[in-house]
Amino acid sequence: METPICDFVRTYADREPLRFHMPGHKGFGPIERLDITEITGADVLYSAGGIIQKSRENAARLFGTKASFYSTEGSTLCIRAMLFLLCRYAGELGRRPLLAACRNAHRSFVTGCALLDIPVRWIYGGAGENLLSCCPSPRELEAQLDRLEERPLALYVTSPDYLGQTADLPAIRAICRKREMLLLVDNAHGAYLRFLPESRHPMDLGADLCCDSAHKTLPVLTGGAYLHISHTAPPCFAQGAEDALGLFASTSPSYLILESLDRANALLEEDFPRRLAAFLPTVEQSKERLQAAGFEVLSREPMKLCLKTKALGWEGSALAARLEGKGIYSEFSDPDHLVFMLSPLQGEAAMERLTEALLSVERRSPIDRLPPPLPRPRQVMGLKEALFAPRESLAAEACRGRILAEPNVTCPPAVPVLVCGEEIDEAALACFRYYGISRLQVLRDSHTT
Repeated sequence: METPICDFVRTYADREPLRFHMPGHKGFGPIERLDITEITGADVLYSAGGIIQKSRENAARLFGTKASFYSTEGSTLCIRAMLFLLCRYAGELGRRPLLAACRNAHRSFVTGCALLDIPVRWIYGGAGENLLSCCPSPRELEAQLDRLEERPLALYVTSPDYLGQTADLPAIRAICRKREMLLLVDNAHGAYLRFLPESRHPMDLGADLCCDSAHKTLPVLTGGAYLHISHTAPPCFAQGAEDALGLFASTSPSYLILESLDRANALLEEDFPRRLAAFLPTVEQSKERLQAAGFEVLSREPMKLCLKTKALGWEGSALAARLEGKGIYSEFSDPDHLVFMLSPLQGEAAMERLTEALLSVERRSPIDRLPPPLPRPRQVMGLKEALFAPRESLAAEACRGRILAEPNVTCPPAVPVLVCGEEIDEAALACFRYYGISRLQVLRDSHTT
């Protein structure tokens, strides 16, 4: 496959030109020589008609989409663009852009809805679900949608989630179609799903719009992401995608990231799917060995290993620190979970080293401390109103009955306990304590109701 962005940049650098343009390093250095800006011939990211357009068309063929657009600012940019496109579409229909969204949405979704003044109706998971997962059964989802007074324009789902749980997207798609709702999917953790022996990518399972963080699971530099638009999506989505991305994006995109997205196209067409298929049995065998040894393996997603560790006497964060002493770094840990993001590029030896390190951990008395039930807070005011209201920072324990101004999250996982405009009750305070959140941004007293 052609790699038009990579080819252009290397040809340009090899000429050893006088660079009287950005960036300021002027190409001095092994990486810097390939870092350029939107000079003549380099195309323009959000008004593409040259090498970037050719590269994006390659990506669209690989992912089977009507159109795929690049982001050098991660899925955060793509999520905000999706929300803006939804607002435009709502305007065409003469409706307001009401969204239903599963509660484990990333902070960028919450702030994007606040900035665009999009009303959200939250969908909750079943009993026992944690902060990071929200996978209601089709029956539960339908029941919650039926209770809404107004039909949403779209449903927003995070799948896979941070723990490797995946939603039943074909069933969700059918529910959305029955209600004439669009389906938007945050697939930040699942770009590779398209390249499994049988695709499990949201674009193949019914999503209208979808974001992928290429850098999370594909051989792409940090910040590389895709905004995918399906063949059945309203025409205004593909037509307006560049405007939507450009509205929130930097006008100085990283060409190093664009080159890595371009280079990935060739890898995805050629070697990556074969290596992925060959690596799947290795991962499955490791999961089986860990399960047999007493670890609870949560993730249904193939390239994610999520363990619950308390039955073995370890909190996830403590076990993560223990592994770091052996030079093994996890993606994420909290009191209950330990998450590893896997890749066929690492190979069998790396998987064996991780598995052996986990199996060698000494067993302790089980820990019976459970996470508190998730709150279902009262929404006192809209997201936008709360985000822009006067605020103050207080110790969390002093905030009972106050209204949250802005989500306080760590990244990873960047999933908020409460969102802007919700009342802080005892259930929320219990979650803040459990996850170590000690200070909150709340509305000043004169702005509470």
